[in-house]
Amino acid sequence: MATHISHSPAETQALGEKWGVEARPGLVIGLSGDLGAGKTQLVKGLALGLGITSRVTSPTFALVNVYKDGTLVLNHLDLYRLDSPELIESAGLEDYLHPEGVSVIEWAERWPAIARLSKKTATSRVLLRQVRIDTLSDQERSISYEDFGD
Repeated sequence: MATHISHSPAETQALGEKWGVEARPGLVIGLSGDLGAGKTQLVKGLALGLGITSRVTSPTFALVNVYKDGTLVLNHLDLYRLDSPELIESAGLEDYLHPEGVSVIEWAERWPAIARLSKKTATSRVLLRQVRIDTLSDQERSISYEDFGD
């Protein structure tokens, strides 16, 4: 597991941008952290790294925002309003766990299927990055992440 200490929203965005530049098809990023921790800020950076020029916003009410104007399609999911595994499972989101591009899932800890993704199968082309953002102060965040898959 790696940990990055971000001292500002701009640093959080820069980390996301680095990840976007390095991203490959099939990447799933599961984000966990409290409200206001910086999950969407990280996604904005990821979008920049993917060359996406559209305005990136949290899909709290839409559930999913899809951005197609980058080097890879970015699927941005927010499970905040789905407060039970049953609601998430019934929402029909499974395809986002095997994206042609990149899927980022805010509040990923609410979806049991994310935990199942961390168990790599020999035929999987999915790379899962599990990310936890913790607030250290008004500006500082601890961003811990671990990769699973090939």
